[in-house]
Amino acid sequence: MTLFLLLVIAAIVLGIIGVAAEGLFYLLVIGVVVLVAALVYLGMHMRGTGRHQRLR
Repeated sequence: MTLFLLLVIAAIVLGIIGVAAEGLFYLLVIGVVVLVAALVYLGMHMRGTGRHQRLR
């Protein structure tokens, strides 16, 4: 979960810098890509933890 939060914070920071700084639109694009990667990571993590739990 720590990695997910770190990726989301990095995506937000890159997005803000990309929007605020003129000529750094590519940072906004990188921020969006990092955010998507974080969401994919979270989805894979959530799916993986459900398989290892035993029902009682």
